[in-house]
Formats: sequence, C-alpha cells, structure tokens
Amino acid sequence: MEFKKCVCVIGGGFTGLAAAYELSRRGVKAVVVESDQAVGGLAGSFEVGGEWLEKFYHHWFKSDVYVLQLIEELDAQDRVMYRRTRTGMYFAGNFFKLSTPVDVLKFTALSMPNRLRLDLLALKVRKIRDWKKLESLTASEWVSSVAGASVFSTVWEPLLRGKFGPFAPEISAVWLWNKLNLRGGSRDRKGREVLAYFRGGFAALGQLMADEIKASGGEIRTGSSATSLVVEMGRVKAVRTSEGVISADAVIATTALPIIAQLLGTDAPAGYLEKLWAIRYLANVCIVLELDRSLSSTYWLNIVDPTFPFVGVIEHTNLEAAKTYGQRHIVYLSRYLLESDPLYTASDSHVLEYCLLHLKRMFPQFSSEWLRAHHVWRARYAQPLVVRGYSALIPRSETPIECFYISTMAQIYPQDRGTNYAIRDGRAIARKVASSLGVSSELVQPQPRSGLCSEQNTADQHRFRL
Repeated sequence: MEFKKCVCVIGGGFTGLAAAYELSRRGVKAVVVESDQAVGGLAGSFEVGGEWLEKFYHHWFKSDVYVLQLIEELDAQDRVMYRRTRTGMYFAGNFFKLSTPVDVLKFTALSMPNRLRLDLLALKVRKIRDWKKLESLTASEWVSSVAGASVFSTVWEPLLRGKFGPFAPEISAVWLWNKLNLRGGSRDRKGREVLAYFRGGFAALGQLMADEIKASGGEIRTGSSATSLVVEMGRVKAVRTSEGVISADAVIATTALPIIAQLLGTDAPAGYLEKLWAIRYLANVCIVLELDRSLSSTYWLNIVDPTFPFVGVIEHTNLEAAKTYGQRHIVYLSRYLLESDPLYTASDSHVLEYCLLHLKRMFPQFSSEWLRAHHVWRARYAQPLVVRGYSALIPRSETPIECFYISTMAQIYPQDRGTNYAIRDGRAIARKVASSLGVSSELVQPQPRSGLCSEQNTADQHRFRL
C-alpha cells in the first residue's frame, strides 16, 4: 500500500494501539514506538501455565461499549466471556459478601438505617447526569452529604485511604461517582455483578490489534524508546528513538504526562511544561501469586482495614477458571504508593515476605506451602490523582507544537483509566489527526494476511508476539 501520510505513535498501550489501528483504517501509515518488549502498557502480560495473564488485574464491565465495538470489528465476539462474580469486604476481621443489594442489607458493620443509605447510594449515583455539579466537591463531602457521615467513615474513607493514602481527602467526588456508576451498571436482572474477560487475556486482544495494524502496512517497534522530538519552525518533523529517527507528518504521544514533558524538553514553552507536571500520579506495586488452591470464592475483596497495606485481594481465577493457567490459582495484591516509598524499590523477595505476612493475618489457614510462584510488577505512573476541580488541570490534546498531539490516561475524564476508555480516546485522537492532515474519512480495507509472509515480516511477527 502506498501511503501519503505517516504518523508516529509513542506508546504501545491500548491508547496507542487504538490510535494506530484507527489511522491504519484511514490509509495513514502508523508507526508505534514502545519501550517495552511487548505492547499492552499497563495491560501488558506475562505467561502462566502456557497462557497469557495481565501483570495488573483487568476486566471489563457490561457497559464498556468501546472495547466491545472494537472486538466486533475484529470479528472476535466469540472470545468475550461474561462471568457473574462475587464482591466482598474485609472489615474488622470479618468477611462480608457485597455482590447484591440484599447483601448490603446484611452488612452488620452498619446500623440498619445506614445499610439502607448505603444501598440507596447506588440508586442516587445512577440518577446523576451532570457530573460537573460534583466537580467542586471532594468524595468525602459528597458521600457524607448523600449517605451520611457514618457510611462514609465506615466504608468509603478506609477504601479511599487504602488507594490514595495521604491524598485521599483531596480526591474528587467525580472520581468516586464514576467508579460507583460503572459497577452499578454492570449487573444482571437479579442485581448480581457481571464482568467480562477476553479468552486468551488482554494480550490476545492487543495482538489482534497489532496484527491489523501490520496488515494495513503499519509498524510496531517494541524495545525502542522515544528520546526527543525533531521540531522545525514550531512544527514536529520526526521522533528520535533509541533505534534511530522516524520522520512523521504528525506525532501522537500516549505516555504519562511527565514522560511527555521530559520528551519535549526545551521544545515547548515553560508554561506548557508546568501544565504537564501539574497532574500528580501514584505508583503501584502489584504482587501476583500462583497458588495450588483457592483463597476464597470472592473475586474482588475490598479491604476496610487501615493496618492492611493493600487496597484489595483480587482472585482472578474466580473470574477466569484456574484450568486456564495449568490449575494455578491467581491472586493479585495491589498497593498504590509514592515512588519514594521503600516498598516500591524493595527487592522482589522482600515484597513477597511483606505480602505473605499480611495475607496470613486475613486468611489464617494460608500457608506459604500453597505458593508455587510469585511475580512483582511495578508501574511508576499507575494512577493520576483526580482531585477536586480536576478538569481545569487537564491539558488539551493539541499542544503548542504543530502536529504534535497527546492522548493519555490522565485526560480520560470524567471517567477513570481503563482499556475501554483508552480505546475510545485513542481512536478519537486518530480521527482528529487524520482530519488535520487532510486524510479522507473513507475507511480503507486492510491488506490480505498473505501479504505478511515475507521473511522480514515473519521475523517481525515473532518479535512482536505477546
């Protein structure tokens, strides 16, 4: 295929893949530059029992229409699996099931009037149509006003502190509203939560997208880091990478805002760089345990205990069967923290020891003999801090440098990060860039798969396979 325009996409997470996929459909050559050895970003994967598993826990909600639309375009609807899951809460040494409205009424940590207020909160959340009315409120102010101070201090305050630590009092009501809205909208007729997962994991979907990009003549260069831009007369001309220079008619950066600020260096006005640095992020340490048996029947266990250092215990194999992973039971323990926190830089063995110590407190029957393997993953820019008035902090997708655009998880608002909205925003920025380059809105059919069988392309496929 002969291309008239070329766009370099920095970052091979789902935003970058979606942007490259959409550009390819419009006859634009997309070149994706990804510093990791495989695409996926925060949805990147590793192998367990012959199957790919996400480094950081992932699932979809029934309301995640953008990813489901993409899967339909890729003719992979038969690989979407819907599962009823159990949600629970660990409070004061006890486990509570909280999967349905009836379960909430049995939550004895609250008085009956407050249980009703907690139950009604979900209904009140779904009636809110204009999220902008919540922008001036913190999560604390909002929940306390609609459900009462006792409900907030018992349930939501510990959860917010577990995730955001010292920044919990600053978190916007909009952030919490969106979380509640998502979970409340992903239920069956009996009020039970239903989540979706992709057969083969998120890696399989990422691979389908990568295959489509390459089938349309695009490129995916993994193990290659963008180091700076080539800017002439205020317009981007190319991207310098660890493996050479890529000339481009436009550039889309999808990495975290601080990384983009470093990439720009002196090429952008100081005021603009300050705006990129204005949004703060938390890092994350995620421990993945491979066990020979299950911890419990709960998929997502929220921790309401200030002495427990993890925000939740997520038993993935209560969503996708253990037989998928060679009969290994997969458990995630996640902690959001500052980059300066000693746990973030601790050795994997120290992180495991720390993790097992606390896990045994929660599950006294747990024995380290159950452990078959463990993995520790770290992400420096895992969660933007969505504070009160956050919309005023968000930079536009257009930048002061002509033909240089940004689309990052910090700009997904009022929604929070996630592959569904990453795909939505990636495709949206691609359409905007294609239009700015004067590219026809008519979609182009990808080249036949047989066109990828050259020796070089075969080597590339092997290199980029997840």
